[in-house]
Amino acid sequence: MQREDLVSPFPPARGRPANGTNGTVDRSANDWEQRYRRTVIITDTVTTAVVVAAIGNFFGARDAANWHEKWVILAFGTELLVLGALAVSRSWAPAVLGQGAEEFRRLGRSLFTAAVVLALGGIALTSRNIKLWIFVAIPAVAVVTMTARYLLRLRLHRERKEGRCLRPVLAAGSPDTLRDLITRARKFPHLGWRVDAVCTTDGPGPEGGHLDGVPVVGRLTDVAGHVRRDGYRVVAVTPDPHWSPDRLQRLAWNLEGSDAEMVVAPVLMEVAGPRLHVDAVLGIPLLRVSMPTFTGGRRAVKGVVDRLGAAVLLLLLAPLMALVALLVVVDSPGGAFYRQRRVGKDGHEFTIFKFRTMVVGADRARAELAGLNEGAGLLFKLRRDPRVTRVGAALRRYSIDELPQLFNVLTGSMSLVGPRPPLPEESAAYGPDIRRRLLVKPGLTGLWQISGRSDLPWEEAVRLDLRYVEDWSLALDTVILWKTLRAVLHGQGAY
Repeated sequence: MQREDLVSPFPPARGRPANGTNGTVDRSANDWEQRYRRTVIITDTVTTAVVVAAIGNFFGARDAANWHEKWVILAFGTELLVLGALAVSRSWAPAVLGQGAEEFRRLGRSLFTAAVVLALGGIALTSRNIKLWIFVAIPAVAVVTMTARYLLRLRLHRERKEGRCLRPVLAAGSPDTLRDLITRARKFPHLGWRVDAVCTTDGPGPEGGHLDGVPVVGRLTDVAGHVRRDGYRVVAVTPDPHWSPDRLQRLAWNLEGSDAEMVVAPVLMEVAGPRLHVDAVLGIPLLRVSMPTFTGGRRAVKGVVDRLGAAVLLLLLAPLMALVALLVVVDSPGGAFYRQRRVGKDGHEFTIFKFRTMVVGADRARAELAGLNEGAGLLFKLRRDPRVTRVGAALRRYSIDELPQLFNVLTGSMSLVGPRPPLPEESAAYGPDIRRRLLVKPGLTGLWQISGRSDLPWEEAVRLDLRYVEDWSLALDTVILWKTLRAVLHGQGAY
């Protein structure tokens, strides 16, 4: 192992790990997973220890007489509780590190469990200082560890975009579903998959073959042999009539003892996350799909967070919004704000508020520009819209024009996170499937905004909105809000 590997969780640049001609894998390129996992464990341990020691030292200095009797014991106990909870909840499992909301969901659940155990222990010991560790130490540990995890993830994603730290995948299924998987893996390298080879029903043929540039190495019956010989880390099974329950079970048995993880794509491709559960019913493993959550306790929490967050943001951003309103009025004749009817939850219309970014009467001029439309699907967009003012162009680039929508969030017609609020004429053209995006409140931000906004094809924008409706969770909202800041600063797709 090179010396650089001893101090960094990421491998040095070695070029493409996989052989693009025959699909074989460089096994040495897989060591990064264990290095990354060790780095995360060490980071969590060190950050927790530093935070706990700092809090114990600061508050313990005020109680010097009992320092060794209480503060050291509580600090050490808190450290052990946090690390124990992280281990029990499998927060260090390689499958969840570096991608998706599940990593932060497990981290948050672990810290909440540690706080509950600490509270019960404090009650049992009648400790008067236990509140400090529950309400100060644990939240501080959460902020620091989540920030450290996020910084490690950013570094990992940069490496993956350069072709490193990717998990070699052997995909097996029908050509159409394999093409879709290959396209998605290339489009989103930060997710960590690199399809190095595929197996199909007919195989490569006498002279070999490729599917979208990926070598076809065998038939569907050859999957286990290729995995054991070439060292793939993931076996992705996509829909194909060949895959009967018996054949899938036999493949799983044949993969036992290898380092490969078997992943089976369900027929419900856009349903994921907390809605999918595997249950044993009458001895048969069944994939249970729970109903989307549109009411209940979590939705109530979301409503409280929306209104409280909108109120806080309006107070903090009041000086900026006042300055923007003045610039809009000075730049072009007309008012500072623009009102427009949009369609919200269950198809109810409401008035949305934005800073005015176009000249007065821009709506009437839209018909004249219809032939120049560059928007996808039902959207009307122009990259160089002549109706946009100078100040308006800057506001749109950084989404500052949408800040008045915080008033819509405060009054309950919108949410901080949700699908894009459509115009009435757009909503009228929706089919039954697209109308599902109206089952929840529209959002100030959402998957659409953090994924490219107006640069997205219409079908992709709809798919993202429907995915949000189907797979909504508080953890997903948190991730979207976090990523929105980066999307706004980059200004991608905003015009």
